[in-house]
Amino acid sequence: MEKIIVPLDFSEQSENALKVAAQLAKEHNSEILAVHMLELNYNMISSSEGFHPEQTVFLIKLAEKRFSEFLKKDYLKGITVTPIIKHYKVFSEINTIAKDTGAELIVMGSHGTDGLEEFFVGSNTERVVRNADIPVLVIKENFDNFKVDRFVFASNFNVEKLSAFKKAQQFAKLLTAEMKLVYINTPGDNFMSTEDIYQRINTFLATANASDEVKIYNDYTVENGILNYSKSIAADIIAIPTHGRTGLSHFFMGSIGEDVANHSPIPVVTFKI
Repeated sequence: MEKIIVPLDFSEQSENALKVAAQLAKEHNSEILAVHMLELNYNMISSSEGFHPEQTVFLIKLAEKRFSEFLKKDYLKGITVTPIIKHYKVFSEINTIAKDTGAELIVMGSHGTDGLEEFFVGSNTERVVRNADIPVLVIKENFDNFKVDRFVFASNFNVEKLSAFKKAQQFAKLLTAEMKLVYINTPGDNFMSTEDIYQRINTFLATANASDEVKIYNDYTVENGILNYSKSIAADIIAIPTHGRTGLSHFFMGSIGEDVANHSPIPVVTFKI
């Protein structure tokens, strides 16, 4: 984990993400790429009608000054922090930065369990997840000591989730966390017999060359099952497979990934399929 991207908007939520990124950076000798997206559209920068170039320069300089002051944190001492200011709120640019710099993780702040609310404008955490080819760690609370002991990976264990599973394995190992695999069985059309579930799981694990144990957890909905199971084992983080640009993976039914990310009281990390 040589480089970690942290999108910042000077909010309390983005500072929560920065604190976690700082702890990870110290543990793994990583560089932090602090990214601020300034709301200057193309017309503001290029048009002389109704907007003067000196105003654009002033806003950019003001953002740079505020950014520099925001990054003067004691917990960042000893860490290489590279500030990056983008002049458009184009969320695919964060993935472009990741590709250009070789960054391996994005750490983003989000509001609490009421949902992925305003981060830049709108549900921007979700937008970053959709565009990101690398894992996105969503942080909702302040962590003075970010320690992951139990790491939940929830899946229906279709083979298409294999790449996400392997990335999750690597991330759990990096965090020196115990990885817990869970399949949520629900009533209705998606109900499967224990025999059928184990057949699917065994095929998945054999393909992955893994010998992990998978917990079959029964609940009324997949979302509740993931959250309730995670709570029951005092999990520290939940991992969710994603389909990238098509949105958070509907890996059981509906928008389960989004629902879990919205309502989980603990951090969520997404892995692109």
